[in-house]
Amino acid sequence: MVGYAPTNDREQHRQLTKLDYGIAGAASGAFTRVCLQPLDVLKIRFQLQEEPVKRGVPTAKYHSIFQAAGSIIREEGLSSMWKGHVPAQALSIIFGVAQFVTFEGLTYMAYPLLPSDLTTGVYKPVYHFMCGGVSGCMASLVSLPVDVLRTRLVSQGEPKVYKSISHALQSMYMEAGVRTFYKGLTPTMMLLFPQTGLQFGFYALFTRMWKKAQDRTHIHQLSGFQSLLCGGLAGVCAKSGVYPLDVIKKRLQVQGFEEARRPFGHVTHYTGFLHCIATIAKQEGMKGLFKGLSPSLLKSFFSVGLHFAAYEKCCQWLAQVER
Repeated sequence: MVGYAPTNDREQHRQLTKLDYGIAGAASGAFTRVCLQPLDVLKIRFQLQEEPVKRGVPTAKYHSIFQAAGSIIREEGLSSMWKGHVPAQALSIIFGVAQFVTFEGLTYMAYPLLPSDLTTGVYKPVYHFMCGGVSGCMASLVSLPVDVLRTRLVSQGEPKVYKSISHALQSMYMEAGVRTFYKGLTPTMMLLFPQTGLQFGFYALFTRMWKKAQDRTHIHQLSGFQSLLCGGLAGVCAKSGVYPLDVIKKRLQVQGFEEARRPFGHVTHYTGFLHCIATIAKQEGMKGLFKGLSPSLLKSFFSVGLHFAAYEKCCQWLAQVER
């Protein structure tokens, strides 16, 4: 049900409106965020640590997933694993709505304009990649300020620099005005187009392969488990291809927030996108661009898998309610 495709069981899908897609996108995003916020906290902490994420480095605060989780819970409490959850939840809902509404609209508009091989045949993943990339960029433009706020809240330790969300918003605005909320825009756009495009593209590829293996290519809907598995694999493949850009984005988003980062280790000031890449490569090696990859891939599998599975189920339920 992800993307427009008028098949035999399309009667229900035709009834869905942009509002329905928005509701499904918001619900799936909110559900996924509640389940996986702790992995996001771990990923961000690893990405922002300049020291190597491994044992034997005395200046490194975090060495592994379990050690980092234990350290955070011990020093900051169990609730710290959901730090920044309110803005993160807002981010997930806003992003989910914008992404799926845009994607469904693009696939609907492009369907009659493109050859059948591209929209329903073997090249369908390419079609979904392009529409998915554009929808990801659109969603990111709308939600980036919330993403920057979330990163700031998650990255601070104890004592907290920001006492509340409203205090964080005021303090961030005092730094450089509205520009503060769009820090990391360049790597974000470079990241989101291929990542979101690959998620939708690989999802279309894996669902097609699954149906073909079962000789059920005429079936439009998958079971919840099938959607979860196909979406999870799509998330891992997509994240693996663009991960360094995610690290750079996070480093740039906390520029101007160095004081709160000092308890976590060395802090470097980056003047821009290219300077950030060069500095990380020089000081931390190429491995520095892949810090936090393990929790990120784990999160991507369940995040994208749950997102697609929940979205599919929400759309099916909304279609039944409307009938």
